[in-house]
Amino acid sequence: MLVEFEKLPETSRVWIYQANRSFSTEELAEIKQAMDAFIQEWTAHGQHLNAGYEIRYNRFIVLALDQTMSSASGCSIDASVHFIQELEKRYGVDLLDKMNVSYKQGEYVAYKPLLEFKKMAKSKSVSPKTVVFNNLVTNKGEYLEHWEVPASESWHARFM
Repeated sequence: MLVEFEKLPETSRVWIYQANRSFSTEELAEIKQAMDAFIQEWTAHGQHLNAGYEIRYNRFIVLALDQTMSSASGCSIDASVHFIQELEKRYGVDLLDKMNVSYKQGEYVAYKPLLEFKKMAKSKSVSPKTVVFNNLVTNKGEYLEHWEVPASESWHARFM
């Protein structure tokens, strides 16, 4: 069942998919329609899941699931990954590659392979104060408080 993202509890599980580029206005409209349809039909063991999403900076798809009523099963998680893979193919983007880093340069969101980010940290092109996106957060509360943080407060700190 589709629930407004803001209405989901902070204990909701989240999955964050970062695109290697920004989506166009047209793509965003199509992705929102596809997300709405997917979530309306998303089930675990025949039970509808209370879930919602938001798209941030035109490139991060944040899927959230309220597990107080029904938890995700292996099959339902597989279904969500398959759905994200379909979006990757349809729009020619990478959404599942975890070996990339997104960070802010002013108001611009930059996207680099992890190895390049490490080199940038060594050469001081990015610093502990650089705002990074910690896509390893696991619930909505962590997402709201610890997703967009200085590199020094994230797993990225090991490269500084």
